[in-house]
Amino acid sequence: GLGEEVIGVASFDNTFIHLPAFSVSPDGHLTPYSAAVADPFPPPPPVSGTFPLTRTSPVAISDDACQPLPALSLAGKVALIRLGACGAYQQTRNAEDAGAIAVVLYNSGGGTFAPDVNGSPAVGIPVVGISAAEGTVLRFRIGIGAVDLTWGAVVSTPTTTGGLTSYFSSFGLSPDLALKPDLGAPGGFLRSTYPIEQGSYANLSGTSMSSPHVAGAVALLLQAHPGTNAAAVRGLLMNHAAPRVSSFDPSALESVHHQGAGMLDIPAAILATTRVEPEKLSLGESEGGPAIRTLTIHNDGPAAVVYDLANQPALGTGPNTFSVSYNSLPASVQFDRSSVSVPPEGSASVRVTIAPNVAQPAQTIYGGYLVIAQEGGPEARVPYAGFCGDYQSLPALTIGGVFDLPWLAQKEGRTYTRRLDGATYTMVGEDIPYFILHLDHQPSLFRMELFDAVTGRAWHRAFQRKRMPRSPSAEGAFVMAWNGLTTHGKQTESVPDGRYVMKISALRALGDEENPAHWDIWTSPVITLARLDEHHITGVAAFEPLSWELAPPNPNPSSAEVSFRFATPSSGPAAFEVFDVSGRRLRSWRWASLPGGEHLVRWDGADDRGAQAPAGALLCRLTAQGRTLTRMAVRLR
Repeated sequence: GLGEEVIGVASFDNTFIHLPAFSVSPDGHLTPYSAAVADPFPPPPPVSGTFPLTRTSPVAISDDACQPLPALSLAGKVALIRLGACGAYQQTRNAEDAGAIAVVLYNSGGGTFAPDVNGSPAVGIPVVGISAAEGTVLRFRIGIGAVDLTWGAVVSTPTTTGGLTSYFSSFGLSPDLALKPDLGAPGGFLRSTYPIEQGSYANLSGTSMSSPHVAGAVALLLQAHPGTNAAAVRGLLMNHAAPRVSSFDPSALESVHHQGAGMLDIPAAILATTRVEPEKLSLGESEGGPAIRTLTIHNDGPAAVVYDLANQPALGTGPNTFSVSYNSLPASVQFDRSSVSVPPEGSASVRVTIAPNVAQPAQTIYGGYLVIAQEGGPEARVPYAGFCGDYQSLPALTIGGVFDLPWLAQKEGRTYTRRLDGATYTMVGEDIPYFILHLDHQPSLFRMELFDAVTGRAWHRAFQRKRMPRSPSAEGAFVMAWNGLTTHGKQTESVPDGRYVMKISALRALGDEENPAHWDIWTSPVITLARLDEHHITGVAAFEPLSWELAPPNPNPSSAEVSFRFATPSSGPAAFEVFDVSGRRLRSWRWASLPGGEHLVRWDGADDRGAQAPAGALLCRLTAQGRTLTRMAVRLR
């Protein structure tokens, strides 16, 4: 979503959440639930059918069904069990062994939840989780008399965060200080189709839910206004989006760099007769003084319009971008006039000067909305955002900090041990140099260079990357493994045994390569290479992010081979699967123990039987160590 000519989409929470539910006798009382999770998934709850519901304890106890239950005591019944100390898996297995055909686990103190029933052997019956309050109601009902449970209902309940920016929706600005995201759409708590084997429908959240809303809006806008170019499409959608308030402070608008122009408003964009260019203002850093920009207002209507110009402040954030804090310090905004008259089918330009509030702390982000309003008519808006102070004052490579990074390290099993006084490496297996480092901000350029520790001779580059991502969290780290190879131009050479140091350099975001103050530089302790076998080379240099990632399919759409890149932080079982829109699994790759690090899967379009997959939308899913990531792909003929 950071591309200059793309629409970066934020997510807003749905105002209602649709949950599957079951009803119980005698009055049809509806109880919403969440299906259990495991790898592999347990059987999904039935979509119909009525069965007796029984309880495994007449009172709420912490070890409900934690011990084996009498044989066949639950035969043909759905078991109601309070979530206990022994865990959902053990409770479910005990119920299953006693003949239960399904389990309803009620929370020990909280709302509806998705029970984790991972274990071996796998659970073989449907399992759902309900709230503590609902579980208590059902337990009392069973105590009064026989209760039947009927599957297949759906309930819709309001969400407490409806219409607000979703907690998972990423903050901007982009590393080059471009205003992102551009706008938002519903993406939290959406009821969506899902693989058939996992129940056909699910409540999903993510910008992967909100982005299709915007794609649909673009289609509708182009249907209404054929021939509108891509830039104008984004402009109309942004000009006529509706900014939303903040969950942090409901009296203020949410940060521009969290919601963009605001919530998508399709009718407003299609019916609009006002356009403003540019559709957003990326103000950059304020070190050089106020930002002066020109807006061009287009009146596509049949009559002249007088527009009033105003500023609508939004919350600022920072300076810590890992743990967001807010401030309410409106920027200084001055127009060269307070209103402007635009003739029919004409345009007019106005100049605006924007500066952060004099009280705005350094290294924070400020923003708001320029409002272009016509009397008695709709408003258009232009969001703006900027960085307060000197952007290159933000370090990229952390030198020191809580963990005194970077480290030169050796790997022993799954543990990295710091070597303050240097270390000797045989370059066999995992006995190679590892560098553990934290990137607090995205460097424009990151490189690792090797030098002879005695003579200072340069042995060229071990690694280089432009626009390196930052660490996944405030305490997260990257592990860089070096295999003894360096590159110089197109030449790759194996460094001979000897004593060396590694120089790690990070150019701060938008920094000047010729300015030493814009570089963060660290030099390692001495690295001694002492190979057991002079001809042994361990393979290509590795980049092991201690984070999860599933990159977009490449290319996408595709009519031929498509590549999927993903990363896992550690070794463990993993699966990568491709489904069609009906939920049918087309192709799967499975690993009993996939090493941590970056991986690449190439798919030639053939399904597991060797037949070519049909054209259309595809769901691509990575499942590893209880975590799931998804991407959409489009296959062409």
